[in-house]
Amino acid sequence: MMATIRRSAWARCAPFGLFMLLLALRGSLPEDAGFDPRWVYGLSVAATGALLAAYWREYGELARANWPTAAETLLAVAMGVAVFGLWIHLDAAWMQIGSPTAPFAPLAADGSLDWPLVAVRWIGAALLVPVMEELFWRSFLMRWIQNATFEAVDPRHVGIKAIVLSTFVFMLAHTLWLAAIVAGLAYAWLYRRTGKLWVPVIAHAVTNGALGVWVVMTGNWAFW
Repeated sequence: MMATIRRSAWARCAPFGLFMLLLALRGSLPEDAGFDPRWVYGLSVAATGALLAAYWREYGELARANWPTAAETLLAVAMGVAVFGLWIHLDAAWMQIGSPTAPFAPLAADGSLDWPLVAVRWIGAALLVPVMEELFWRSFLMRWIQNATFEAVDPRHVGIKAIVLSTFVFMLAHTLWLAAIVAGLAYAWLYRRTGKLWVPVIAHAVTNGALGVWVVMTGNWAFW
């Protein structure tokens, strides 16, 4: 039983850990590394995606039986748009902690958009990160705080303590701390209300996808 629990925890933590490790690596590479360090993000997407695919059968909460209804999907989309709207306005100096570890500006030498880099960044943020992060933050950490045997925890019965503590840790992983609190609580509420992980995944994807489009249109690269 313990081996099963360890494997299930690893399946939800390893992709997140790998992604964060490669993020730190990209942020530490010097500009004269001999290659464009921004493409390490492409490596992050490919490697983390491969790990998620390898463990996909472990994610029962993402099985077809747990797909959201039309009403739940609409709720997720609405929440995702709302979080996006708040995120881009909760950026005052006092709402920030430090600076981004690895800022990403997909611009060519002449200042024009490097569309392959834009595509890789958007795909990673809108399609990969929501699945990877919700598996870690909500499916694993939030339920694990509730009970170490987290697989047996019905997300609809998760208590306030688990929601607050997991959201606090979620906040520490973002420079816009207030925006992260809002997003973390919103996604946790969706998971607790519906009991389906796909609902916060969709909301997270809508937030990140809309943010990516907005960033490219406005050039506010600090949000990426």
